[in-house]
Amino acid sequence: MALEKSIAKLVDGFIAAGRPSVRNQTIAERRAGYVASAALAGETEQRVGVKETELEGIRLRIVSPLNATGALPTVIYYHGGCFVSGGFETHDNPLRQLAFFSGCRVIAVQYRLAPEHPYPAAHDDAERAANLVRQHAATLGVDSAAITLAGDSAGGHIALVTALRLKARGIWQPAKLLLIYPMLDATAYFESYTRNGLDYIITRETLLTGYDAYFGVTPRQHPEASPLWREDFTGLPPTHIVTAEFDPLCDEGEALFERLTQQGVSCTCQRWLGVIHGFFQLGGVSESARDLMRDLAWRAHEARR
Repeated sequence: MALEKSIAKLVDGFIAAGRPSVRNQTIAERRAGYVASAALAGETEQRVGVKETELEGIRLRIVSPLNATGALPTVIYYHGGCFVSGGFETHDNPLRQLAFFSGCRVIAVQYRLAPEHPYPAAHDDAERAANLVRQHAATLGVDSAAITLAGDSAGGHIALVTALRLKARGIWQPAKLLLIYPMLDATAYFESYTRNGLDYIITRETLLTGYDAYFGVTPRQHPEASPLWREDFTGLPPTHIVTAEFDPLCDEGEALFERLTQQGVSCTCQRWLGVIHGFFQLGGVSESARDLMRDLAWRAHEARR
């Protein structure tokens, strides 16, 4: 299938510019570029309430439907950015939209970023944040029986590993996982890394330099670097995986669906056609992004453990 027209314009612009390499950017420039791209999410959703708080050193942004009271189904959200960038600014509008359309509270986690904070900093922050949200559920207005862990790209990776850590501890599990084109295989094994690796803005190089910055000397086959290959998925909650047709990560997301299903996890997977890695944040220009938002909102609202 061809690229969605609005996304094709973005891709054409990237190619016309000579396929700019992240290796020619400083980390600060890479982060600033990601923030600048947030404008593509569209007009800011105002029909929500937003506040920030800090629990034991972990910064959280809580987005709630207007006039929401009591305990609501809640999405704990881990942002993308290849482990080196992203945060409240890059995901502000999509998470506002998710809260509005789902009727859920959405709690975004600001985990530490590489290269300043290498592995396992982000994973440790994510696990702590999930436990803190559950511990403070009454204060935060969270229905502790209806917590979804979600994330895009590196955030999808982190959501999955967090669920695996929680399962190993044996104390609690989320009701559902929503994994949006997650980074799952630091070895770049699959063919989509070649097929979609050069032209579609978030390139093979963009993804692999993120792994390099965060995992450093950690072996790329480590179970928390490449969680796709793990054999301990049994017992995870129902999981939905989003893949994108022109994404270097397309194949590994679909391989995760197969591996989860083989290990007895209730799992669904949808490949969105004509779109690229990052399209979740393109609601201002992409009809598919707007449709994805409503689909994820429905799935989040229905979460119950």
